[in-house]
Amino acid sequence: MNWKNMMNEKSRTEYSVVNMTVAFIAQALAILMGFFTRVIFTRTLSEGYVGINGLFTDILNILSLSELGVGTAITYALYAPIAANDIKKQQILMRMFRTFYRITAFFVLSAGLCLIPFLDILMKDRPDVDHLIIIYLLYLLNSFASYLLIYKKTLVDAHQMNYITVIYHNGFLVLQDICQIIILLLTQNFILFLVVAVVCTISGNICMSRKADRLFPYLKETCKEQLPQEESRNILKNVKAMLMHKISNVVVNNTDNLLISSFVGVVTAGIYSNYYLIIGSVRQVLDQAMLGVTASVGNLGVTEEKEKIGQIFDRLFFIGYWMFGFAGICLLELLDPFVELAFGRKYLFQKEIVLILCINFFINGMRRAVLIFKESMGLFWYDRYKAIAEAILNLVISVLLVTHFGVAGVFAGTFCSTVLTSVWVEPYVIYKYRLKKPVIGFFVKYVRYLGVMSVVWGITEFCCNFVKGQAFLVLICRLGICLVIPNVLLWFTYKRTEEWKALWNLLKRIAGKVFAGGKR
Repeated sequence: MNWKNMMNEKSRTEYSVVNMTVAFIAQALAILMGFFTRVIFTRTLSEGYVGINGLFTDILNILSLSELGVGTAITYALYAPIAANDIKKQQILMRMFRTFYRITAFFVLSAGLCLIPFLDILMKDRPDVDHLIIIYLLYLLNSFASYLLIYKKTLVDAHQMNYITVIYHNGFLVLQDICQIIILLLTQNFILFLVVAVVCTISGNICMSRKADRLFPYLKETCKEQLPQEESRNILKNVKAMLMHKISNVVVNNTDNLLISSFVGVVTAGIYSNYYLIIGSVRQVLDQAMLGVTASVGNLGVTEEKEKIGQIFDRLFFIGYWMFGFAGICLLELLDPFVELAFGRKYLFQKEIVLILCINFFINGMRRAVLIFKESMGLFWYDRYKAIAEAILNLVISVLLVTHFGVAGVFAGTFCSTVLTSVWVEPYVIYKYRLKKPVIGFFVKYVRYLGVMSVVWGITEFCCNFVKGQAFLVLICRLGICLVIPNVLLWFTYKRTEEWKALWNLLKRIAGKVFAGGKR
């Protein structure tokens, strides 16, 4: 049994390293192409198009609320039958998933069409953009298409083959970006730009579906069996809990553009969308790297004891703390010169607004390990009311503050709602219901981590303030400072801890995989 456990742990580690390495490279490539597309988009089209892009994207993200978070609930339900090699139960769950996503797709389409008469209400100072309804319909069609056939990728992810879905998804994103860049340079036609996105979304989903069919031929087999009533109730219970979490996630993350557009203006929403692109891109890379271990965590929850789970949780939390802390420092110091070079000075925010954005980025990054464990182990139910409280607080505080402080008030509302709810409730749930030990030790560690990172941020900011001049020179010099000072200070602080040793070993394994792959 000990040998079997050792082999299982080795297998999980190998899968996680492959997932994280491939996911990181593929995501980084797609983000670079997406950034180039955005720069050309901003340079060739007016500020109105930039604002409309952010606004319509957020509207359709809100409509995705109809998905109810069922994907997370189904993924969790798949871990046990995959571990037991129960093909029949996997077939039943995937059939449920297919039905639900088809219903979701048509709901999004119907709800999106019903919103057309109200678009003007959501835009203060409507921009001078031709064919606005056609543009909105193309955004809606792309959202609708994103739900078709894509449900099969959940089974691939649950089998710890997340790198396959990442390669397919980002491969088609790169193809889409190349085609869109050509269209912008040759025609500057925004409608053709959107048509390319729709075609690539549909093509990517078809290819991913066929790949899943080849990997798991039983997906094409007829299955008429039903889940036992008790298991169906458990899944429905998790779906209900995930609905509350989905509401919170949508309100917290997808209403900023709507509030800015409604209270400040569409052009300002466009400025924010550029910052959001850069911050969101960095977040995607780091999230993808951490999500590479999600399926492994889910299977860990099925097969291991709480002591082992607690040890891995501490290590993953430390990795997230270091990565997002370092990235947050880089964003704070480099965002403004980078935006000035890429998009122009007219797209700059004040330093105070950038600081709030970076703090929110770091605080939410600190939550990633907690969320990965909570969702992978199916702990959706216990903090369902937290999600509703966070959504209400975020909306109320943001609306109150935006009227007095403008754009900064919207982001301050997000910070307040997160700190008052998610920061402390989510760890409490994991410690009480899975690790089954007091959470006070985690909070002490959390405060200590925040204190260290605050000092590191302050020292780095002090050094970067000496760098003045042209945007390119500032960017290069500050980049050098940010690469060295935060990592040296963090290493000096944590070099003797078990968490640092685990992080260093992980980095060596990733590097080994990368170079081994290059030799092949």
